[in-house]
Amino acid sequence: MVDGIVHFLSATAGRLVGELAERFELVWCSGWEEKADEYLPLALGLPAGLPHLTFDGPRPDPGRHWKLAAIDRYASPSRPLAWIDDDLDDSCHAWAAARQGPTRLVVTEPAVGLTAGQATGLLDWARELRGS
Repeated sequence: MVDGIVHFLSATAGRLVGELAERFELVWCSGWEEKADEYLPLALGLPAGLPHLTFDGPRPDPGRHWKLAAIDRYASPSRPLAWIDDDLDDSCHAWAAARQGPTRLVVTEPAVGLTAGQATGLLDWARELRGS
């Protein structure tokens, strides 16, 4: 429970995110902001101390996903980036296609969360990037 609201997390999410941490720099990109690192590591069995994005900047342009400005502020345009989320829209896909750096969007189902197949796909992608 976060701020009195019940949240459901996948039973395998912690293990899968832990596997991704071996190849990726993890950053919480959640509307929970700093609370993500207060609650999620304990709930998922992950180490605490991950950075988090904040969304206190200017209001997003109409038609642009509300998280994109914060992601742009955090990651340089040429840096490889993978974004896992259950609420990606067309503006996210357009943004990813326009980025200079390699970008992978992973759309999860809210009731399922990150799957083993999606995590494996991300690990394969990371290996491909290192090989090029």
